[in-house]
Amino acid sequence: METPQLSPSLAEGRNVIKRYCDGLPHTPGVYRMIDTNGNVLYVGKAKSLRNRVSSYINTAALNGRLQRMVAQTASMEIVTTRSEVEALLLEANLIKKFSPRYNILLKDDKSFPYIFFSGDSEYPRISKHRGPKTKKGKYFGPFVSAHAVDDTITLLQKAFLLRPCADSIFKHRTRPCLQFQIKRCSAPCVNKITPEQYDELVKQAQAFLSGKSRQIQDALVTEMQELSLKMDYEKASTIRDRIRAITQMQQQQGMITGAVGDADIIACERNETEACIQLFSFRGGRNYGNRTWFPAHTAGFSEAEIIAKFMGIYYQTQPVPPLILVSHVLEESELIEEALRLNTDYKVEVAHPLRGDKRELLEQVLRNAREGLVRHMSMNASQRVVMEGVQKLFGLDDIPQRIEVYDNSHIMGSDAVGAMIVAGQQGFMRNAYRKFNIKREGTVPGDDYAMLREVLTRRFRKVQESEESNAIVDAGKPDLILIDGGAGQVSAAMQAFEELGIQGLVYAGIAKGPDRNAGREQFFIPGREPFQLPPDDPVLHFLQRLRDEAHRFAIGAHRDKRSKSMRTSELDAIPFIGPGRKKALLHHFGSVKAVASASMEDIQKVEGISKSTAKLIYEHFHGASD
Repeated sequence: METPQLSPSLAEGRNVIKRYCDGLPHTPGVYRMIDTNGNVLYVGKAKSLRNRVSSYINTAALNGRLQRMVAQTASMEIVTTRSEVEALLLEANLIKKFSPRYNILLKDDKSFPYIFFSGDSEYPRISKHRGPKTKKGKYFGPFVSAHAVDDTITLLQKAFLLRPCADSIFKHRTRPCLQFQIKRCSAPCVNKITPEQYDELVKQAQAFLSGKSRQIQDALVTEMQELSLKMDYEKASTIRDRIRAITQMQQQQGMITGAVGDADIIACERNETEACIQLFSFRGGRNYGNRTWFPAHTAGFSEAEIIAKFMGIYYQTQPVPPLILVSHVLEESELIEEALRLNTDYKVEVAHPLRGDKRELLEQVLRNAREGLVRHMSMNASQRVVMEGVQKLFGLDDIPQRIEVYDNSHIMGSDAVGAMIVAGQQGFMRNAYRKFNIKREGTVPGDDYAMLREVLTRRFRKVQESEESNAIVDAGKPDLILIDGGAGQVSAAMQAFEELGIQGLVYAGIAKGPDRNAGREQFFIPGREPFQLPPDDPVLHFLQRLRDEAHRFAIGAHRDKRSKSMRTSELDAIPFIGPGRKKALLHHFGSVKAVASASMEDIQKVEGISKSTAKLIYEHFHGASD
């Protein structure tokens, strides 16, 4: 039987590997395969370097992916290690450093958020924190989902009445804000609570996050009963509301959290071309959220291999819990446990449960991985690239599922309308569009910033109300908010969200460039310098399309309102004011409200309005003069 002829490149690559094999020891280590340009193609670890590397010489036994890798190999680098554990850790570090094209790679390794209690104030603030833990205070986490942090902070406010506002706002308040009115803050800013009482609330919240929810709830029940016996029903009702909020937090877990204390659950689902990793994190028995990854270069790897490589990269930067449940049996689970244990002072167990509550939890996570892969595959390639670009541009945890875009429309302040359009991975969600008639007292006609604050306040107050009643309104918080406008509009949005006490929203302004040229738009994000995207960037084109759709919808809503006001208004009740004179008045003054506040002399200046007619109009709004 003849040996099949190898392609010149494959034969040359095999010869390169063979030359290196001759001098390799039977000891643990890490090897790198490098192409002619010096780029690292692959990083691998081995229990025996000689045995592992020599396996690439038998090219007939390799799959197509590995044959391509061998054909591109021009040189190798070898590092021996003292143990297989050390080789495993070095492999993970080198993969992260070089991002080789034939290794499994994670596209997102940014830091995860924590809940932070500030330590430099008599009344500590509760907030979300991401990045180095350099501030004085206490940190709880990490949460693998920003939404999980935001939801937990909201519920902690309801249960423990802690302030979420920035110090600059806290120090200058003279009266309680909306958070006090809706029973989410104890208003320490205006001394509604003593420092000692507030400190006790902080300790209770921190104990709750540490897994002592049952003790806290029992203590509150006892306190409520004592207050009831003393007939202090007002304070007892406040404690009752706090108990309900704690119960809500426990009920919203939606999983059998009693089965685990501190644990991560990792599941993998794959098809011929793609793989989805789903991770759920639990701390103190509480669900700290979940995150989805779609690792690159997974073709040819099994689910167990993908999970093992994922763990090697993920736990380089994230805390390791004492228990890690995995959806597939890992061949090197003991080796992985030993490697993870190096940076902890406790035993780490990697387990694949087959029955019981832990298995039920694992099945739920695996189901999420399957659904995530289906959603991922439903997007075509170009759409996926764009949505991943949006995720990267705005620092989102995942590909956005819901993007809301806001714009206002009016003519010199008249018939003002705010508009919200919604887009998702499958395009515009027109059944979720909303329009807002500007109606708040004190909003000056034409004040775009005040109109935007009104729209955002009304929209996200509904989110708060839905959280209070456990209802779902407009699918909850969006993943991204775009505002048609620049730094002023972004500042107005920030004021609205701070007044509501809403944290964790990602929002940005998109402003037209000089001379309103398309392609020269500037983006404004809180905490970052304004920036532009290249004119040919597909992400820019996508964001322009969202902005233009919001503008179209806002103009349409404004025209509808103006047409309606032109057809029926208070002017119709005035004798001798027909459609022509009504149109002239509205065009001249802009609104019925402006007509009502005008002087008789100003009304008389309108074309087609005589002195006697001007008197009729004036007296209609102000009463007959003596």
